[in-house]
Amino acid sequence: SRRWLVVNKAAKDLYPSIRDFWQETGFILMVDSPETGIMETDWAENRAKIPQDFIRSALGKVLDSIYSTGERDKFRTRLEVNSKGETEVYITHRGATEELTGTDKTQTMWTARPNDPELEAEFLARLMQRLGYAEESAKATVAAAKTNAAKPVSSLKKTPTPRLEFAGSFDRAWRDIGVGLDRSNFTVDDRDRSKGIYFVRFVNPQDLSNERGFFDKLFSKKTDDDMKKAKRYRVLVKDTSGTITVTVQDEKGGPEVGDVSVQILSLLDLQVGK
Repeated sequence: SRRWLVVNKAAKDLYPSIRDFWQETGFILMVDSPETGIMETDWAENRAKIPQDFIRSALGKVLDSIYSTGERDKFRTRLEVNSKGETEVYITHRGATEELTGTDKTQTMWTARPNDPELEAEFLARLMQRLGYAEESAKATVAAAKTNAAKPVSSLKKTPTPRLEFAGSFDRAWRDIGVGLDRSNFTVDDRDRSKGIYFVRFVNPQDLSNERGFFDKLFSKKTDDDMKKAKRYRVLVKDTSGTITVTVQDEKGGPEVGDVSVQILSLLDLQVGK
């Protein structure tokens, strides 16, 4: 499911309203970059998922801190100017869940859970209300925005140069790859639509210490050592007569032909057309 908003307003003028929306909703912004049009919330718990049984209802907020859903959510918002000069707004979700581990099930660890397109749509509808749309109009518009186009059938080729190939237009491919990066473990530092380049940072899970899993680090501050492990790459989207080719380059623009390239493209392949 792919949904987004199209607003006839300059991105720089729209950005402050979207920032206010997230803060008013109760989220803390960990990334707030008007220059790139990207903001990202901290991990947060959806307290609405906690069952409101009789005892909890009677005790009210006294026991709130004791109860936990065992789930956390974070959202990334990206503002993109399209070829018509309109601003496209994307909201992408990432989730984590706490699971019991060990033979006696007394320990827990955080693991990834699937992206929730319906949750993305819900926040898009809320954002539309914040921008001035009536509630029912916002929900109807977001529902109608769901793309009905057939999913591109992508092909991951590993030789001679790792690449994704699929049929489609540049506009849709740029949109799909952008959302795929947002939904996966990438930090988008910048992008150049005219050249088809996303400038990203990516942490290879194999570079992480075995002492702490990746999702254990999600809820703590990143150390300098963690940041050193996030390497910079370029994701290049190219349209050749209706055939889209996606490749990975190193920080300087040279071809990235190692296992990391295949890993990045495999992650994006899971998201194309979703």
